[in-house]
Amino acid sequence: MSSYSEAEAQAYSGSLKVAENDAYVLVASRYNDFITRELIDGVTNGLKFYGASEKNIELVRVPGAMEIPLAAKWLAATGRYCAIICLGSVIRGATTHYEVVVNACSEGVARVGLESGVPTIFGVLTTENIEQAIERSEMTLGNKGHEFAATAIEMVALKRSI
Repeated sequence: MSSYSEAEAQAYSGSLKVAENDAYVLVASRYNDFITRELIDGVTNGLKFYGASEKNIELVRVPGAMEIPLAAKWLAATGRYCAIICLGSVIRGATTHYEVVVNACSEGVARVGLESGVPTIFGVLTTENIEQAIERSEMTLGNKGHEFAATAIEMVALKRSI
């Protein structure tokens, strides 16, 4: 029996190279806005760091995390964007509402990407408390927005390479 070797197979991978006219759209919840604003800044800075033009970065605000998938679906249908980055912050409370919101939002965002073929990034922080949300959104090396931007860029490049 032979073993699989990446060297023997055609390998595809993304890169962190932004094409000149790549347009990105951020769909961001207004709920827990003090967190989401920081994520927006992190994503925007990340996209620009890798070469995206500010004129090719758009922002759509929605009331809460539950509205993110529908707005993302509408945006994917326009065909104007190479990637959609969905941002929000859901912090666990005393009720089961957390599970309902997190599950619906994450499944909805995944469905948009699968059905549209547009890379749709789940950048919604799902944390146990406010401290964890702040830690993951601070404008330091801990801001997850930069990671979400890099993921979007890499998935766009991977899609183009296949």
